[in-house]
Amino acid sequence: MAKIKTSFFCQSCGTQFAKWQGQCTACKEWNTIVEEIIQKEEKVAWKTETSPVKKAAKPLKIKEIDSAEEIRMDTTDGELNRVLGGGLVPGSLTLLGGEPGIGKSTLLLQISLKLPYKTLYVSGEESQKQIKMRAERIEADTDNCYILTETKTQNIFRQIEEIQPEIVIIDSIQTLHTDYIESSAGSISQIRECTAELIKFAKETNVPVILIGHITKDGNIAGPKILEHMVDTVLQFEGDRNHIYRILRSLKNRFGSTAELGIYEMQGSGLREVANPSEILISHKDEELSGTAIATTLEGMRPLMIEIQALVSTAVYGTPQRSTTGYNAKRLNMILAVLEKRAGFRLGAKDVFLNVTGGISVDDPAIDLAVVAAILSSNEDIPVGKDVCFAGEVGLSGEIRPVNRVEQRIQEAEKLGFSTIFVSKYNKIALKNTLIDIKMVAKIEDVVEQLFG
Repeated sequence: MAKIKTSFFCQSCGTQFAKWQGQCTACKEWNTIVEEIIQKEEKVAWKTETSPVKKAAKPLKIKEIDSAEEIRMDTTDGELNRVLGGGLVPGSLTLLGGEPGIGKSTLLLQISLKLPYKTLYVSGEESQKQIKMRAERIEADTDNCYILTETKTQNIFRQIEEIQPEIVIIDSIQTLHTDYIESSAGSISQIRECTAELIKFAKETNVPVILIGHITKDGNIAGPKILEHMVDTVLQFEGDRNHIYRILRSLKNRFGSTAELGIYEMQGSGLREVANPSEILISHKDEELSGTAIATTLEGMRPLMIEIQALVSTAVYGTPQRSTTGYNAKRLNMILAVLEKRAGFRLGAKDVFLNVTGGISVDDPAIDLAVVAAILSSNEDIPVGKDVCFAGEVGLSGEIRPVNRVEQRIQEAEKLGFSTIFVSKYNKIALKNTLIDIKMVAKIEDVVEQLFG
């Protein structure tokens, strides 16, 4: 047996050191460096004894490389397909992270039970009986899904050789361990080595692998940052456990856009896809209330209608409060300064609270105009019409700036039954035969005049 060697790793960022020290020089964290045993041993690669000998790679001219599109495997889940860019790519490695109890295991078990491909679901956290109970709650019946409770990668690969699955799901990467590393499961070196073995397996067999990853208290995926660099796709499953809606975001995607968004509703029988997100992002109320305005925004290729709520009240204490949920607080301060300077509204001595409903965060500047309308509506206590929406960016001089893909926003508003939309006068719109009334405005003063007289 080869000599056993120890090394020191930072548990926060994964940086390796030759000896112990109090502070990590890379991430500046204190007391995060721990000693781990690394056993230098001749590694037996995945199926080395049966796989054909690979020839050394040769450089090719760029015009000689095949540019055919990647074949996609349909996951039968419209929201996941959208976020992935059309489906799973064979041989790819996907990492799904999220808060404990948010529904990561439920989502992947639900998908694996509906897939038309032979799937191996490997769990290192739950027994087969626990998984069976969840599967019965989901009420999906299939003969293609195999459940394995195992944490040792060598045993997992032995079962993979026997079953020959077309998709492998690992729940979770932090529970796996390999014989080639002597440190405990969940350590920096174990996570890195297990992921490297799975990448080698995926690339050599062309079988896609989906990993579930734990996250730290800061919201980052636990383990070394290199884990996110190694995989092809990083997905984030978000949401409040006190609410029923979940949001699936793509943080990294080598095969598609990172701006896409998938929305699910948590039910007793599993996660339901929400095809029309506006149903959860817009409040349904019988009477018109002041301080609300509807904005059109884009998440990837998908247009969304979101509700902006504002509350403007006299400051009780000397310093007025500025509080936002789902919106940039600095941008709110900028808009309030523009309203005071350009439109003459005295908001400097008033508390302003702003909320984007539905629990999502939006950084699209096109919702500025709706923010202005909601603030002024609350300040004047005059409601904005329920069938009125907005799409425009507000500049520092009070002008309404054009936004991108405005025609797609207008069509979404028209489809959802809105009768009026306010857009910038400087947007070029070529739409014809539209039933929605398009109001072209150039300055904040124009919006105030048309809304509140």
